[in-house]
Amino acid sequence: MNREMSYLLGMICGNGEVRRGASETTISIEIPHKKLTTEKNCDVRIYVRASITDIRTVLEPLVGTGLNFTQQDNYSIISFTKRNDEYIMREILRYIGNAVSHENIRIDEEVFSFTHDEKISFLQGFADVTGYIRRSNYFFKPYMHRVYLEVPHNWYLVSDICCLLKDVNIPVQTIDWAHPNMRDGNLVKYEEGKPDFWKKEHQIKIWANEFLPIGFAVLHKREALTQFAAELADGLEAEGKNPKEVTHKFYWEGNGKSKVKPQHPAENDTFIPSEIRGKHYDSWKQIAKDLGYKE
Repeated sequence: MNREMSYLLGMICGNGEVRRGASETTISIEIPHKKLTTEKNCDVRIYVRASITDIRTVLEPLVGTGLNFTQQDNYSIISFTKRNDEYIMREILRYIGNAVSHENIRIDEEVFSFTHDEKISFLQGFADVTGYIRRSNYFFKPYMHRVYLEVPHNWYLVSDICCLLKDVNIPVQTIDWAHPNMRDGNLVKYEEGKPDFWKKEHQIKIWANEFLPIGFAVLHKREALTQFAAELADGLEAEGKNPKEVTHKFYWEGNGKSKVKPQHPAENDTFIPSEIRGKHYDSWKQIAKDLGYKE
């Protein structure tokens, strides 16, 4: 294992698809760019292309072949194909098991035994393909910026990533679970005739300054993180507060009470994993604990 391999595995876990053939396998990784311009009104696609040049320099010697690159307005894709009997592909397939995409992949137990730096690289690869940070991501105060990691449909991967973040001492500020009690806690959308409104992606939210040790390799995300982490620190210091004392807290270290939510008719929906299906939740923390992200 090395940092380059860890980064690649993080990218695959975050937004990869695996097409297995009898003799060779193709791996495709999507890098979404929801906005066409950066915070400085530059073309995101240009930044991504520049970032891919750097990523190629790192990954192509590792995989032993060139990376294909295609780009559309809202996403870019890198891909490569290798024979199944080649060492690098055998190792990748060993780590991802029988998964065919990010929607059913889990983080292999061995990843939790990686070195600290290798875990950081894994998380950066994951963040480059799932994460974003925008000015609109603030929490109540306009300088309280956050990184969002979006995970569609894969409940267990959310917990895995949060546990890996805990291993490198990075707390999660909150998880916006795709659960009816979280996304439609007051039944507003249900009563509007939109019973499936809550079936969205999961969002892991992390304070910008706490995310700096991981960072991004994708340039426009890296620049935004640097800027917004500085704004967060400056804003808290202007209030006479120590930023780390405010942001460096795991959810089990607090005593906050949860507002009681009404029962939702979709609590038994098959979209919800069996371990928590049929249960009622007043807080994201309760779901996190039941799915394995806990002290």
